Amino acid sequence: MTATQASGKRSETLSRSDRKDLTRASLLQAALSLIGEGRSFTSLGIREIAREAGLVPNGFYRHFRNTDELGLALVEEMGITLRRLLREARQTDVAANSMVRRSVQVYYQHVKQNRLQFLFISSERSGGSRILRLAIRNDVTHFTHEMAQDFRRLGVYPDMPTSSLQMVCGLIVTTMLAAAPEILDLPSEQPLLEAEMIENFVHQLQVVLLGARCWKEQSSHALLNDIGI
Repeated sequence: MTATQASGKRSETLSRSDRKDLTRASLLQAALSLIGEGRSFTSLGIREIAREAGLVPNGFYRHFRNTDELGLALVEEMGITLRRLLREARQTDVAANSMVRRSVQVYYQHVKQNRLQFLFISSERSGGSRILRLAIRNDVTHFTHEMAQDFRRLGVYPDMPTSSLQMVCGLIVTTMLAAAPEILDLPSEQPLLEAEMIENFVHQLQVVLLGARCWKEQSSHALLNDIGI
């Protein structure tokens, strides 16, 4: 039996819902594969995405109304997975001073293992479709609020006002997103460069967290005025 026949045999045993999910996933992967060839998401057409997925164009419309809707699905799936991974990293039973390093390592590996998804996010975050830019921005806000809630639960900055805590978490999330292109550009099989990048990433987040510990709204504003900033 050939691989194609075996695949067809397996598909016959799937429920209608499972087959629908499988086809939907193939369309998402097809779009990412085309992005991996150097294409921008906004340049992709429905016909070529369907063709890459081994479907006729009508097969696309059974799952998405247009390419923006497919892009929104990519943003949503990636956001859910990344938030879950980092939430688990923050909940791991490690010392408080190890939580940053643990989170950086989890994030670094996730970026490396999901190169095409992060190429998509990095590109669409600053250009392309306004719909996708807004979706990514909303996901960042969701990510920020969730991190702030975890910080409260863990007793990090217990006396900090909620608005300031969310500002700090927003800086952390922005730093993480900014690091993704650098991680993607790192040559493979370069352990020293990889270790240096991770260490620099850890230090950046530590600077944010240290600054947050020293931050007090009124006194900080007065100090900044005194030094002309």
